[in-house]
Amino acid sequence: MTPAPLGKTPTKKMPKIEVFGLKDSQSTRAAVRFFRERRIVVRFVDLHAADPAELRRLRERLGPAAFVDGGGGATSPAGPVDVNRLRLPFVRYGDEVSAGQDETTWKAWLARRAAR
Repeated sequence: MTPAPLGKTPTKKMPKIEVFGLKDSQSTRAAVRFFRERRIVVRFVDLHAADPAELRRLRERLGPAAFVDGGGGATSPAGPVDVNRLRLPFVRYGDEVSAGQDETTWKAWLARRAAR
């Protein structure tokens, strides 16, 4: 059973979730589907068109080992990022960020939100 279609405007009851990834990435599509099945509107950001400053903020928050799939080599401290070697998707909820398909963390975020 597929969930009913959602509007594109989040309401106050919905958490603000941003998914950073690539359109052709299976793990990115799985993350969007995870939230959509729970009737949560997400903001999808394609990393090919993302602001380099945004990528730097994600890298600083996660650390290089969590940011890059395989632990290193795709980034330099000030250089560009090879988006094909990143541990996708990056999901941001407020000040928290997760890398990769981390459904346990996402469920904890939603449970904490529901407990308020």
